[in-house]
Amino acid sequence: MSNVHLSDKTATPAVPQAKSFLIRAGAVRWPLLATTALLLLAVAAPFQLVPFHTFQLAMAMIYAVTLLGLNLLVGHTGQISLGHGAFFAIGAYTAAIAIQHGDLPYLATIPIAAAVTFALGFALGVPALRLRGLYLALVTLAIAIFVVPLLKRFDGLTGGSMGLTVGKPVPPAWTGLAEDQWLYFLALVTTVASFALVAGMLRSRVGRALHAVRDNEIAAEVLGVNLAHYKTLAFAWSALLAGIAGCVYTWVIAFVSPDSFAVTLSITLLAGLVVGGLGTTWGPLLGGLFVMFVPSLAQDVNQAAPGVIFGLLIIAVMYLAPRGLAGLATQATHWLGHRVRKGKNHAH
Repeated sequence: MSNVHLSDKTATPAVPQAKSFLIRAGAVRWPLLATTALLLLAVAAPFQLVPFHTFQLAMAMIYAVTLLGLNLLVGHTGQISLGHGAFFAIGAYTAAIAIQHGDLPYLATIPIAAAVTFALGFALGVPALRLRGLYLALVTLAIAIFVVPLLKRFDGLTGGSMGLTVGKPVPPAWTGLAEDQWLYFLALVTTVASFALVAGMLRSRVGRALHAVRDNEIAAEVLGVNLAHYKTLAFAWSALLAGIAGCVYTWVIAFVSPDSFAVTLSITLLAGLVVGGLGTTWGPLLGGLFVMFVPSLAQDVNQAAPGVIFGLLIIAVMYLAPRGLAGLATQATHWLGHRVRKGKNHAH
């Protein structure tokens, strides 16, 4: 009898350990399954949608890459920026000029746009080291304001107020894809690669340093974090992602004009990121969908005042989901998981 008693006693601790293992396995499995399902839906989408809706989804992914860079700066580093549309415009114009005047292949324009915007973002990050809060916001806003007249001034290079028109990338014959489908997959590959790059960065020592800067600069400096290095790095990488998104924008639209990159674009991008969810993984993607689809839906509701409806929708989302749509989705997932576990306990 004593042997049986001892074996029961030693087997008991294995039960909570098994439960803990299953919980950890489920926590890893569900995000992976959700990401896989989302990728499968994204791959199947252009074959099920009409060309215009395929174009809209491609644009939403382009905005998502732009917001991914803005989220790296604002959400993960805590540096405010109201000039992100300027880097988006510079990336778009760099690609258009390289194609129009340099006759370069389309894929060659991505590293060029990335290098140009990275250098400009790094240059902006140096003076931004002495600024924070409202002052930093005003400086970045000033950049978004003067980029448009600057683009109009050099009309020999940028086309001035008339802009530049370029051809769209032609799908290779072996793909069997239509033009809108090929452009969609170019945007999809760029989006997946950008999200994977940022996810890897945030899991590394760089990501931990950026979060330390965001949470408490003094404590981060005491722990040995080089504030100047990581702040300028955040600006540079943020601008690089915006430049890449602007490059793909040129491919999809095949036209760039200064009026397409007005200061309202930078404000809309920041609003889209806040609505999607600052500092979250899926916030940029949800924000990209919001930036793309909500203004068009608002215009369908009332063509006389789409801006008013757009603003009211932002207020409504912020009231119902202060942590953004990504935070709301996380809360809903936790609530659903709690209800499922509660139901299983009652069943036993």
